[in-house]
Amino acid sequence: MKKLIIFFAVVSMLSCKQNGDSRKPVKQVTSEEKTTGIQKMLDKYVSFKLTSDLSVLTEKEKQMLPILIEAAEIMNELFWYETFGDKNELFKQELDEPTKRFVEINYGPWDRLNNNLPFVDGVELKSPGANFYPSNMTKDEFEKFDDPTKSSLYTFLRRGDNGNLMTIPYHVKFEKEVKEVSELLLKASELAEDAGLKKYLQLRAQAFLDDNYQPSDLAWMEMKTNTLDIVIGPIETYEDQLFGIKAAHEGYVLIKDQIWSKKLERFAKFLPELQKGLPVAYAYKKEVPGTDSDLNAYDVVYYAGDCNSGSKTIAINLPNDEEVQLQKGTRRLQLKNAMRAKFDKIMVPIAESLIDKTQRKHITFDAFFANTMFHEVAHGLGIKNTINNKGFVRVALKEHASALEEGKADILGLYMVIQLQKKGEIDGDIKDYMTTFMAGIFRSVRFGASSAHGKANMIRFNFFSEKGAFIKNEDGTYHVNYDKMAVAMKELSSVILTFQGNGDYVGVTKLVNEKGIISADLQKDLDKLTKENIPVDVVYEQGVEALGLNKK
Repeated sequence: MKKLIIFFAVVSMLSCKQNGDSRKPVKQVTSEEKTTGIQKMLDKYVSFKLTSDLSVLTEKEKQMLPILIEAAEIMNELFWYETFGDKNELFKQELDEPTKRFVEINYGPWDRLNNNLPFVDGVELKSPGANFYPSNMTKDEFEKFDDPTKSSLYTFLRRGDNGNLMTIPYHVKFEKEVKEVSELLLKASELAEDAGLKKYLQLRAQAFLDDNYQPSDLAWMEMKTNTLDIVIGPIETYEDQLFGIKAAHEGYVLIKDQIWSKKLERFAKFLPELQKGLPVAYAYKKEVPGTDSDLNAYDVVYYAGDCNSGSKTIAINLPNDEEVQLQKGTRRLQLKNAMRAKFDKIMVPIAESLIDKTQRKHITFDAFFANTMFHEVAHGLGIKNTINNKGFVRVALKEHASALEEGKADILGLYMVIQLQKKGEIDGDIKDYMTTFMAGIFRSVRFGASSAHGKANMIRFNFFSEKGAFIKNEDGTYHVNYDKMAVAMKELSSVILTFQGNGDYVGVTKLVNEKGIISADLQKDLDKLTKENIPVDVVYEQGVEALGLNKK
């Protein structure tokens, strides 16, 4: 990960309420030097305006759009609590404007693109469990806590008056906020002309009130003809780096590109065949992917909460519910406008700096789009249940589950590209996909170890290096060995799928500790990208004003 100079010393430990409700930082002492340092951190992000062609929407859909954005906005407040606590405690102190902006981007005083290191004076290191658990809770105490709801995706752990652990459901803790979200979703449903979207919004509105999200997940999978979409609720578990079991709130408001989506439809039918061909023993691929899996392209017009913190999502693969996946498959949403922003502003400059000049012609947007798309498709391949009665893979692998799953999706995505290219189902030179894949490793490694995607790319870079999938030239650029990359891809696929199927927590921990690191040489390359002012990620100008809409 990128080792930035840390401009702020941690001068005292942050006081935390025993129940984990808030973290109270002490007053920051500002200086011109610190302001300059924060500005350099802000320079890691490049701004991009989220827009879309609204002419594809009906009049009622245009009326729905501000309502959906308003519902998504509330996810910001819920995620602030989940990751930090009471944000008002943070903003009470005298922060200069650059620091305030950086706090807003990170949803807290920790730099998400630099291993969650604190950048505000007086703030302690971020708790691995964020604000989902009491700060003084140990893993052993959690294991001994006899409560079936402790491992729910949708509960906080807190201490009661007697000091013992207790759980609080999300819909209870956020009673006021979820009621407002529910009402907004119902209001939008009244305008919905698409029957599938109407049903989903109604069921999602109810889910916020009782934390039973499966019915709305199933309804979301059944939607086929809607143009407007909203992905909203407690969804991903990346923020919980203690156990990886607590879901954080987020929201995306989306407009479907019907033409691009039609082009992508044909790929879903190949999932069962690709599953059978995975380079691993049968026991690790015996599950059959759901047949209702969709591939669609969208413009995203609003991000909120978890997905808007630090590195921004450019593709979505949901639902995460394993039962829904086995019944219905998943939907893969490619966020076209966000993807183009990252390719033009980040990927191309990285390639010009670190990829062998004779191979730069193979860095293409089509390959970037395909690699990203099949990453999401590949989440549906492999195995969801361990083969030795350890339960779901995500439960057995605990805090390492997300990083390994992202690593699996990356490597199996490339496997899918190679197989489909051989079948003549996708166009282009296979070198385009492999070279763009290599450049993508450098892009994602910069997200740091606090990101599941960043950690997955560190593992893959080191594995590929050991297998000779690339060499480093004397001028500091990287030259891909395509034959050896194909071999390394198969070997790493087998390693990851085996770890997942066995629920091998010890083995995965060893893999992460040994290969989830940045070598000194790679660090020099990442520092070079920083010196060349190549951004790490994007921030969005977004919302009703960016779209030219009135909120009400």
